[in-house]
Amino acid sequence: MIETPRKRLTDITTQARRFMRAVWSRQLVQSPMARYVGLGIAAAVIMVIALAPLGSAMVESWSRRDVELRSRLIFRSIRDQVSAGLAATPGFDLRPFFERLTEDERILALGFCTESGELRYATKQMPASVTCNSLSRTKSDTFSRVVDHGRDIYVSVFPITSGTVSGHLLVLHDLAFVDERAREARYYTVLAVIGVAAGLGLLAFAMVMALQRSWTRSVRNAISEVRTSGGTMDVRPMRDNPIARELHGLLSDLRVERTYAEGIHIEWSPKTLYRLLVEELPGAEVLVVSNREPYIHNRLDDGKIVLQRPASGLVSALEPVMRACGGTWIAHGSGTADRETVDRHDRVRVPPNDPAYSLRRVWLTEEEQDGYYYGFANEGLWPLCHIAFVRPTFREQDWQQYKAVNARFADSVVEEAGRDDPIVLVQDYHFGLLPRMIRDRLPRATIVTFWHIPWPNAETFGICPWREEIIDGLLGSTILGFHTRFHCNNFLEATDRFMESRIDREHASVTLGGHETMIRPYPISIEWPPAALAEQAPVADCRKAVIERFGLPSDARIGVGVERFDYTKGILDRIYAVDDLLTRHPDWKGKFVYLQAASPTRSKLGSYAALQNETVALAEEVNARHGSEDYKPIVLSIRHHEPTEVFEIFRAADLCIVSSLHDGMNLVAKEFVAARDDDQGVLILSGFAGASRELSEALIVNPYDTHSMGNTIDEALRMPAEEQRDRMRLMRDLVQQRNVYRWAAQMLLDAARLRKRESILANAEARG
Repeated sequence: MIETPRKRLTDITTQARRFMRAVWSRQLVQSPMARYVGLGIAAAVIMVIALAPLGSAMVESWSRRDVELRSRLIFRSIRDQVSAGLAATPGFDLRPFFERLTEDERILALGFCTESGELRYATKQMPASVTCNSLSRTKSDTFSRVVDHGRDIYVSVFPITSGTVSGHLLVLHDLAFVDERAREARYYTVLAVIGVAAGLGLLAFAMVMALQRSWTRSVRNAISEVRTSGGTMDVRPMRDNPIARELHGLLSDLRVERTYAEGIHIEWSPKTLYRLLVEELPGAEVLVVSNREPYIHNRLDDGKIVLQRPASGLVSALEPVMRACGGTWIAHGSGTADRETVDRHDRVRVPPNDPAYSLRRVWLTEEEQDGYYYGFANEGLWPLCHIAFVRPTFREQDWQQYKAVNARFADSVVEEAGRDDPIVLVQDYHFGLLPRMIRDRLPRATIVTFWHIPWPNAETFGICPWREEIIDGLLGSTILGFHTRFHCNNFLEATDRFMESRIDREHASVTLGGHETMIRPYPISIEWPPAALAEQAPVADCRKAVIERFGLPSDARIGVGVERFDYTKGILDRIYAVDDLLTRHPDWKGKFVYLQAASPTRSKLGSYAALQNETVALAEEVNARHGSEDYKPIVLSIRHHEPTEVFEIFRAADLCIVSSLHDGMNLVAKEFVAARDDDQGVLILSGFAGASRELSEALIVNPYDTHSMGNTIDEALRMPAEEQRDRMRLMRDLVQQRNVYRWAAQMLLDAARLRKRESILANAEARG
């Protein structure tokens, strides 16, 4: 899908080159002013050729999608009335009802096809060329286009059944308004581009005499940049024409924008991400820094070394990106056999079966781990940022260890960097000081920091005794990313309150000590298709395997939850909701089972150990109240679960509950959606998880409202398969398009643009 815009841009460039040659060779212009007017006209022609068709195509695509959504809305609005009419006594006529609906100027006609192919109850405007036998009538919604006497008609076909009567409802839209919209889009695009081009031409003429020499040098530098970054246009014919060389640079930029713009649907994958790196960041060195490592080597009691993948959303998101990009991942080596599996430089190539990048392990003492990780990061910053009603604890000795460990990782980054301008992707709240430490030692590095948890409001963050140091450390980044715009705004407010800096809210940037940091939202996601899905059996087989493994009733309706044992995930709240469901809807007893798969984590911290104990006690209490000898409504699986097992659980479930009390994103929601290639299953999602801003087709709940949660579980269990399919398809389309490769591409594209801008400025300063 990348090739088409590129081919189009090549055609545009060829036409532009011919036009410019014609202008110059025929000496249509003589004076400097005339030359710049001619250049403005040429630029206008080029931009009109490039942008008008794109704008028209986008308008047409949006309009047709609008028609499909309108058709579905009409069908859902009248489905009950049509069903009642079909079930009415013989002789009842639906046509008057249909005729009233066609008073909407965009609805051309409505009709009903019987299973035998008879067009019954058709309105007066139904085209003769539209017959039941000419349309695709299936068990699911279909859409098709028909041309009738020069009219472009969109036909939506929806299956409908009422008692013994079944057939298909036809909704016809006249697409004439789409053509009108497209014409308007082209017209206004042409006017806007001509206006912009004319303004730029006049501005260029006013400034050209004073800035000509400096401008020419800048253009020469820009052309050199484009050639070294993979530009394909031949610039030799333009060598004697600085204006043409500038045009080449503009078109090269346009090629990049058209290729990777969000308006163009790109199937982001490891291949397209790698291609982006080659074209936009040629020769770039990528380093990732995180506390958690993507692969852990542990020694079992029998002496055997096993490889484990940690239950971490951060790892799930970043590991596919590193497989695509290569480079080095720097992380804390926490496995009991990690030291035995590295080389003399503390590196190991991963993944083991197909090595694609290096894992550099950093060793920490138990004292450092207690202060930096368990202490300041997880007893201080974690509850502070999640606002989960657990009091944050800040100790001076923990802060000193946090600073020391951040400095240790800064040393490792400098050691691993093979050049002075690497791209360093710093991950999460464990490294709030690291960006500034790297900036001080590698000033030319491009540092992209991503804060994986929420950023609280300024008043809440003000609790932290070292708030200024944390903000200053993060502002050493080139780009600082959060999951949502809301978290970006919270960071800007905190910076405004506690730091002497210049904040540009229009461009979302902060300048501190002469260094500008961009603050951007990058909603994180998962790989598509998920690697764990490739090995999965059919849904029916997965269901059978899960029922046997956990001893569930063979006909049970299954709800699942999968996460670490963390007080921010709302595990207790969903068990209370199941208790409420079974209390007020006792007909679900013996028929519904909730399976909670939870991995122990941070067991050294009292709040986490207490949560696990409280969960076990609550599950036993609910089972005693609603269960029997052969039926337990709550089943706990407290251990590490490999990704393939997690996906098998997802595929076996009727519903998945993600009830975060406060979360940056929560990728479990997206993983459940990705696992359901059968388009079935219901996602119950907390409104306090970042994922709820994208997966709006889930059933959104307030996890603090137990009664409402219980009702939502009941609603999910009773949801028709057709509605499940409609909701799941929309969510799967979104997760597919906005996958983790797109997340990484957004950050890397922003980094590439900033690197090029800094390079141009540096060259200009060097040449005076």
